[in-house]
Amino acid sequence: MKKFSIVALVAVAAVTFFGCNAKKAAPAASAEKPAVTVRLLTDATGIDDKSFNAAAWRGILEFYGDTWENQTQKGKAYDVVTAQTQDLYIPNLKQASDEKYDLIVVTGFTWADALGEVAPKYPDQKYMIVDVDWVNAPNVMQVTFSEHEGSYLVGVAAALKAKADGIKNPKFGFIGGIPGPVITKFEVGYVQGIKSVLPDAQIVDYYANDWGKPELAKAQAKNWYDSGVYAIFSAAGGTGNGTIAQAKEYRSQGKNVWAIGVDSDQYEDGLYAEGKSAVLTSMLKRVETATKYGLEAVKSGAFKGSVVVLDTKAGGVGFSTKNPDLGADIVSQVEAVRAKIVAGEVKVAATYADAKKLPGFPTNLQAKDSQ
Repeated sequence: MKKFSIVALVAVAAVTFFGCNAKKAAPAASAEKPAVTVRLLTDATGIDDKSFNAAAWRGILEFYGDTWENQTQKGKAYDVVTAQTQDLYIPNLKQASDEKYDLIVVTGFTWADALGEVAPKYPDQKYMIVDVDWVNAPNVMQVTFSEHEGSYLVGVAAALKAKADGIKNPKFGFIGGIPGPVITKFEVGYVQGIKSVLPDAQIVDYYANDWGKPELAKAQAKNWYDSGVYAIFSAAGGTGNGTIAQAKEYRSQGKNVWAIGVDSDQYEDGLYAEGKSAVLTSMLKRVETATKYGLEAVKSGAFKGSVVVLDTKAGGVGFSTKNPDLGADIVSQVEAVRAKIVAGEVKVAATYADAKKLPGFPTNLQAKDSQ
């Protein structure tokens, strides 16, 4: 299938925003069937994971002009169903398909097999899957991100902060959820960013093999921080919240350690005192852009079974600047790197196989380029 790199998402978002508000203003809108209906299907971590699924849900809310606090059209235009176990994936997909939603959205590669089985049975149903590009069906829109580029930026930010703090022999950690090509992009991008600033930096990694066990990440983070690790980047769904919890605990005790958030801006989750957060920055993977894009495509009649790639240039990935402790100088330097990625002057390897070809890149990581 054809791959598209979307470069006009701002325009799409603008059309969506104004279109939604116009529809909402119609007096009879609440009594009529919404122009577009959608059901979000998630894994067991649900939309309260403060990360990946939360971002997907936020995009749906924004499309309809709602907010997290005011979900006026939930149950009418949109809803969400969480599968507590993977054996519920196929039943949940079939139920949503039988109920004839205009769009069904699933999040994460763990849904790929189930969607691959169900989609051909409902050829007139439109589906969207985030983080997958191998479900080749004409009724499935697949959205992927250049996570390696956004992760490169937070790696640069963490290394620059360590350098500014005068950290000697700095160590950096990465905690992943379940190994696979998507999480590998997070890890190898992060390590490349660190190494671009501090070529001799030490790297450690750990995979929890679970998206919803924060206690595992918290225990590993404590061990690493105690051994001198300066910053830890977690790409592990709800599991990664344990890293933030440990960083909060240690920073409140005066220890100079950091967590790096993922997918959503997790600055607020890291607050441990007034205006003080243990989350130095977050790799912003704008999953909300994906869900809004899919809904707008359905609404406009432009939906097609294709692979949509949201990279740095498209605004699909980036980094958070909310923490004042990051500092204006570091933000400026990272923004300069971002501009070079957009211009093609900085190329970031997306696979472990390619990253290992780079001088000084560690060859003992647990990253995997396949499931």
